[in-house]
Amino acid sequence: MVGSLDFSLPRDLFLILLLQVSIWGSDSFTVLAPSEPIVALLGADTALPCRVAPAMSAEDMELRWFRSRFADAVYAYEDRVEQTEQQLVDFRGRAELVKDHIAEGRVAVRIRSVRVSDNGMYTCFFKKGNDFEEAILELKVIGFGGPVSEPFFPRTSPWKVAFAVTFLILGIFICAVVFLTRKEQQERKKVQEAQEEKEKESQAKESFKKELDRRKELYNQDWRKAGLYADWRKEHFKAVAVTLDPDTAHTKLILSEDRTHVSSKENVSQNHDGPTQQDQEAIFSVLGQNCFTTGRHYWEAEVKVGTEGGPGTRWALGVCSDTVKREGWFVESPEKNFWVVTYKEGEIWVLTSQSELLSLRQRPHRIGVFLDWEGGDVSFYNMVDGSHIYSFTRIQFCGTLRPYFSLQGPGTSVAICPASDHTENCPDSSPKTSVTHSRSSDMGVPQEANSLLPP
Repeated sequence: MVGSLDFSLPRDLFLILLLQVSIWGSDSFTVLAPSEPIVALLGADTALPCRVAPAMSAEDMELRWFRSRFADAVYAYEDRVEQTEQQLVDFRGRAELVKDHIAEGRVAVRIRSVRVSDNGMYTCFFKKGNDFEEAILELKVIGFGGPVSEPFFPRTSPWKVAFAVTFLILGIFICAVVFLTRKEQQERKKVQEAQEEKEKESQAKESFKKELDRRKELYNQDWRKAGLYADWRKEHFKAVAVTLDPDTAHTKLILSEDRTHVSSKENVSQNHDGPTQQDQEAIFSVLGQNCFTTGRHYWEAEVKVGTEGGPGTRWALGVCSDTVKREGWFVESPEKNFWVVTYKEGEIWVLTSQSELLSLRQRPHRIGVFLDWEGGDVSFYNMVDGSHIYSFTRIQFCGTLRPYFSLQGPGTSVAICPASDHTENCPDSSPKTSVTHSRSSDMGVPQEANSLLPP
């Protein structure tokens, strides 16, 4: 028998739990009042308690205690306000609502200075929305001392405490699961968005590279006529390591030990009165040791102008015939077998039969010189942004050509950049040419197009 009771106890608790959950999850309720009469001493205060089950807030309910008729209100409460106009005259000023536990559905009407006429039956009425319930309770008024009934509000059941703790833990667990699930969904969404963005960037990059390949193919079909893409143009030329020939250098120029840098002396006379007239009329130049009689070649040079450079500050670079006259003052023009671009007075010029001022986006500091012997072309490019500077075309070369540099003015210098060879199957240079292959890399994308590629 004891074993049978022990076995059925968990099942009964489970059924009670299910019943409690079903009651709590429903909007319906019942009203409970003391089953035993409430005994009150004449002239003392008493309370008529009622409560709802399951426990829920009664703050927004309509509450009413009345005698035999609904209209005979001992106390009326609606919209969270006492409705005194519906109250019987005998109870005005004597009846008040005790709502310390109204949030739990436990309320009472306290009647002060109990009278004999207060003896009798009372009904407590609770209404929520369209649902309402009521309960009946009895008040007995006595005129002498006697036992007083235990307060209606029952002590909290241990089982209810256990149920409350269980549901609290269950609620926390459910909230944690919901939170973690939502967080995981957000992380997945972020990862998915990042992957989609990465795929879009990859597709855009691939599409741009395909467009560059298409343009490069068109460029290579007739690259001589194209005045763009200096880096693509390099693929058709042989990189040359230009070195300066000290035997051809003017006495006012200073060459570095490795013969790749030339600068101008400060042309100041002994009395420090400034440059002599002879110096002002002379052009200080130097040739490269490299000699070209065939093939396609290119080199790069960086030019600098001193901050104190005056009107006499200038530089020029390009190619010239090794038989040109370079003593004193001379004209660096194609008619004299000079194919150069010149800087003077802050602007870039080309000295043709009529001096031509070039309109450039920016003054070039790193210049690429491209010599195409068979094509009769000498072209200049700004190697910083790959833009075209100028081209001498349809030239009938004869004899030997050499790199040419001239500069004048304090702080003016030219530095020849290390050679890099990016071309295969290019014509060999002249036996007199000194070629150095310092590095090899793939320059498949021009500099001005590089900036448009996604990172």
